[in-house]
Amino acid sequence: MKTAFFFDLDGTITTTELLPCIASELGVADEIATLTRLTMDGLIPFTDSMRLRCLILGQVPLERVHSVVDSIPMQSELVDFINGRSEQCAVVTGNLDIWLQPLMERLACRWFCSSATISSGSVRLNHIIDKGQVVRESRASGKFERHVAIGDGANDVSMLSEAEIGIAYGAVHPPAPCTVDASTLLVNSPEALCKLLKAL
Repeated sequence: MKTAFFFDLDGTITTTELLPCIASELGVADEIATLTRLTMDGLIPFTDSMRLRCLILGQVPLERVHSVVDSIPMQSELVDFINGRSEQCAVVTGNLDIWLQPLMERLACRWFCSSATISSGSVRLNHIIDKGQVVRESRASGKFERHVAIGDGANDVSMLSEAEIGIAYGAVHPPAPCTVDASTLLVNSPEALCKLLKAL
């Protein structure tokens, strides 16, 4: 059975959340971390939160954002799994394509992101991704017989619900309760996750 694997990025493939790291450049890491956690738990709508976070973090020059993002560690087991099955794997993240370029160069798979442009030195948010739509479009293409989604936050619920197998992942921090409810399985370490994915 040909299977597609869809991975959340922040706190799933990476060992921390990206936006608080970028926020440290402005001295507002704690504030952005709190906003991120409230969003992950589903207490603030993702689209509203993302617009606010982009407005704040858009003050950081893009070159500096890339430097910060490039320094963020990724789970080596998941990187190896993805790069060894790049045709089957995809990263699905609400983060911005213009910020993620350094990580895109380290993961040889498809990327589905929110999109933005730089206009007059400011970040202009163009589109916020619907993670569930990514899985629906993959299913409609008929390329894969089964879809597996892995995530930890409330904005992953639509992706987990659309997949035949949804995995709530808790290696970095506990997955949101709504994420657990939308999932088929719960996994708490990269080693266990990779072992499971290889067995599917």
